[in-house]
Amino acid sequence: MSPREKKLLILFGAAGFIVLNFLGINYFNSTRLEVERKRGEAEMVLQTAEAARNMSAEVVDEREWLAEHEPEPAAYQDVQTTLQQFVEGAARTAGLTIKSQKLLPTDTSGTHYHRAKVQLNVTGTEEALYRQWLDQVNDPEALRSATYIRLSPNSTDDTQIDCIVTIEQWFVPADT
Repeated sequence: MSPREKKLLILFGAAGFIVLNFLGINYFNSTRLEVERKRGEAEMVLQTAEAARNMSAEVVDEREWLAEHEPEPAAYQDVQTTLQQFVEGAARTAGLTIKSQKLLPTDTSGTHYHRAKVQLNVTGTEEALYRQWLDQVNDPEALRSATYIRLSPNSTDDTQIDCIVTIEQWFVPADT
């Protein structure tokens, strides 16, 4: 081979080497980017799975508690009447005076639990209201809570407090 052919062959070889390296580097970079993208997606899936696992561990205790304390299905009228009788009796036992009471419409917006509601307007001493009555009325194990409390001083007696309170009882409706 002549020196010109050797130079041309070396030039084509070098050009081919450069083109192959350029294509190889582009392929390597695109492959690396794809692997990094998939790794990022996998890390996100892993984080989501870990968060779900952690949340399920927290919820397991709550579900177990709810399974132990879930009430029997009942008609809302029965639950509302029982709630009214309980709240009224507890208020009288605590020494509170019931000014008025009102049955509120049952909240049926929940998918599994409904809420029976009773509103009372009571008057009594601070200790009787807080330590005796509200402590007895708020009972998580009975799925019962005071969801609205409005306190005001009694206009005739400084030692008394007027309280308007809404007590709710969660229950499983009988028709489900």
